[in-house]
Amino acid sequence: MLHRKPGGVTIPGEAGYEALTLRVAEKWGADVIRDSDGTALSERLLDSDYKIYSTVCVIRGHNAWLKEHPHCLQQTFLLTAPLPAFGQTLSVPIMREYDAQQFRANDSARGFSYWQVFDRTTGEELPRSAWRYDAAAQTVVVLQAVPYHTYTVTFLAYRIWEEISMYNAVTNDLRGEHLMPLEMFYPESRAYLRDWMEAWCRAHPHTDVVRFTSLFYNFVWIWGSDPENRTRFTDWASYDFTVSDAALDAFAAQGHAVQLEDFLDHGRRATTHRPESTFRRTWREFIQRYVQECGAELVSIVHRYGKQAMLFYDDSWVGTEPCSPDFRAFGFDGIIKCLFSGFEARLCASVDTPVHELRMHPYLFPTGVNGEPSFLSGGDPESEVLRYWLQLRPALLRKKIDRIGFGGYLHLLEGFDGFTDRVASLMNEFRTIRALHETGPAAELPVRVGVLHTWGSLRPWTLNGHFHETYRHDLIQINEALSALPVQVRFLSFDDVRRGALAQVDVLISAGAAGTAWSGGAAWDDPEIAARVTQFAAEGGALIGVGEPGAQTFRMAHVLGVDEDTAACASCAHPRFAPSRTPAGLVPQGAEIEKKTSVCALDSTTQIWMQDGQDVLLSYHPFGRGCGIYLSSFRKTDENTRLLLHLLLLGAKLPLAQDSVPDNVHTVCALFPDSGCAALVNTTALPQKTRVRLCGDTIETDLAPYEGRYLERQRETGRWIPVRVEESK
Repeated sequence: MLHRKPGGVTIPGEAGYEALTLRVAEKWGADVIRDSDGTALSERLLDSDYKIYSTVCVIRGHNAWLKEHPHCLQQTFLLTAPLPAFGQTLSVPIMREYDAQQFRANDSARGFSYWQVFDRTTGEELPRSAWRYDAAAQTVVVLQAVPYHTYTVTFLAYRIWEEISMYNAVTNDLRGEHLMPLEMFYPESRAYLRDWMEAWCRAHPHTDVVRFTSLFYNFVWIWGSDPENRTRFTDWASYDFTVSDAALDAFAAQGHAVQLEDFLDHGRRATTHRPESTFRRTWREFIQRYVQECGAELVSIVHRYGKQAMLFYDDSWVGTEPCSPDFRAFGFDGIIKCLFSGFEARLCASVDTPVHELRMHPYLFPTGVNGEPSFLSGGDPESEVLRYWLQLRPALLRKKIDRIGFGGYLHLLEGFDGFTDRVASLMNEFRTIRALHETGPAAELPVRVGVLHTWGSLRPWTLNGHFHETYRHDLIQINEALSALPVQVRFLSFDDVRRGALAQVDVLISAGAAGTAWSGGAAWDDPEIAARVTQFAAEGGALIGVGEPGAQTFRMAHVLGVDEDTAACASCAHPRFAPSRTPAGLVPQGAEIEKKTSVCALDSTTQIWMQDGQDVLLSYHPFGRGCGIYLSSFRKTDENTRLLLHLLLLGAKLPLAQDSVPDNVHTVCALFPDSGCAALVNTTALPQKTRVRLCGDTIETDLAPYEGRYLERQRETGRWIPVRVEESK
C-alpha cells in the first residue's frame, strides 16, 4: 500500500479569473496559489483555503526611489568592439553596439576613474593623457593612435532597464514603465530595502510564503543595438552585473588592486565556461559574502512576520550559490528551480534546504522561451509539457522533489483543455513518485562516479545555463544522462583531487573542450593533479575522457591510451591499429558517437571499439589495475545513456547485467527497497516490451506509449502487482 499525500502543486492565480483559478487548482490537486509578474490575486483567492505564495523581486519595482537616488542603479562594465585606427586620431563611440534603453554610461567622477582604453594590437593600456572623453557625443577620442592598430574602451555603465523586465516587454509585449534594478551596495539603498521589506510584509497579511525571485544580481544579459544581433552576450553564472563603483571601492579598500580589465579575457568577456582567474574567484567570494549578509537580513524580516521564505534559483540568483556550504546561512525554507530537463531536477534536489520545488515549463506565457508560440494560435502546450515531463521523470525517480509549480497567466489556459487534462494526469503521477521516495530512497548500483571540473560541488549538474542553451557541450549531455542513472554521483573540483577525494570514487569523468572550466584547462598543468589521477587509475580506478582534444584528456594520454594526431606530429608517430572485438552487449544497438577530432591509439594495448575511418571514437586501455576509456563525444539519447551506464559498470569491474536495469534501453526502472515497490516507465511515444530483474524476480511486460507503471511485491506470493494507492491527508 502506498500512502499518497495530496497537494505538492503550485499554480498561478489571477484576479478576474477566480472561478478558473479554483477549478484548475482542484483539477491539478494544487495546495498553493501564487501571483506572477503582471498579475495580482483578488481577495476571493487570498481568502480561499489555499496557501499563498507571493512573488517579490527585491531589485525591481523601486523606480520612484531610484529616480531620487540615480547613483543607486545597478551597473556593469561594457567593452566596445575593437576599432581600427586609420590615422593618428580615433573616435570610439562607446554606446554604438549597445541598447540605449538598457544602459547609460557612468561618467561620474567615481565611475570614470575605472574607465580604461587599450591598444589591443599590443595589449597595452593607454595612459589617461593619450585619450579624452567627449560626454556630449559619448565618444572616447584616442589622441595619438597608431595607424592600423585596434582600440577598445572599457567603461562603467548604469543599467536603466532590468533584463527580465526588458525580455518580458520585448518577447511577450508586456507594457508599462521600464523597471530599473536597484544596487544594494550603497548604505542608503540597503537601509531602504530593509524598510521596504518590513512594509511589504505588513501589507501582505495573507501571504504564507515569500517567493524571492531571486535576490540582488541577475545573470548577465546584454542587449545590442543591432536588431539582427539583439543578444550581445549572456552567461547564466556570470558576476559581470555585480560591478558598481561602490563595490569596486569596497573591494579595493580590502587591499585588492582593481581595474576593469581584470574582469575581461584580453579584450573579450570572460565567460564562466572558462576557468576562473584568481582575481575573479576573489571577487566572486567577496560578492557572495555580501549577498549572504544582505539576503539573511531580508529573510529574517520575513520570518519575524511568521512567513516562510523560498528562493527561486534562476534570474537574479548570482551571489547566492545555492549549492555552496554557506547557503543554509541565508535561512531559506526552500528552493525553487526552473526546469527544462533532468539534470536541473537533480540540481534542485542537491541544495541543502528543507523544501525542493520545480517550476515546470511551458510557462503560461503566449510565447515560449525558444520564441515559439505556446498559448497562442498554433501553439501546442500539451506536447511541450509532455516533452519536459519525459525529460524530468527519470531524474524524479532517482531523488526526491517535494513540489512542482507553474507560473504565468492562468487565463491563457482557456481553450487548451488538452493541456489542463495532461497536467492533471502528470501531477497525479508526480505525487505517486513522491510517495515512493517517502517510503525510502531509490536503490543505487555500487558505482561511485566522480565528475571533475573547475567548480566541483559548488556548481554541480549544470554548466551555466539550461539544457536547451548548452546542448552542444559534452558535459551537459553527460550530466543529463547521469541524472537518470541509478549510480552515485559526486562533482569534484581540482582542489578536491588534491585533498584525496579520488579515494571515494570508482570512475572519474573528465569531459569538455580544451581550456574550458569543464575540462579544467590550466589546472592540469599542476603535476600533482596528473600524478593523483595516474595513481587513481593504476590502483584500480577508471578514467573516462570525453570530448575535444585538450588537457582534460590528452594530459592523461598515458592512461587513456590515445592521443590527438595534430599537425605538430609526424603521421608516423601515431600508427593506425585495427579495431578490437567489442565486448558483447557493451554498445547498444542505435548508440552513436560523433567524431570531433583526429584521435589515434598510442600502441596495440589500446582496444579500439568504435572508429570513424582511422579515427578513434571509443576505446579501452588497461592501465595498472584500472583503465582509461575514451569517447570522442557524447550526446544524450536512450541508447547512449545505456552505453554510458555500461562504461561505468565496466570501469567499476561489474557485470553489465544488473538488477533494476531493463533490457530495453527505452524503459527506465527504479527500485524502492524499503517499501518493496518499483517504477517502470516508457520514455517513448511507441509501445515498448521490456524485461527487468527485480529482487530475484524477472518481470516481462508491455508498456504503452509514455506509460509509467508502479508496482509492489506481494509478501505472500512474491508477485509484482500494480501498487495500491491510498490518498492520505
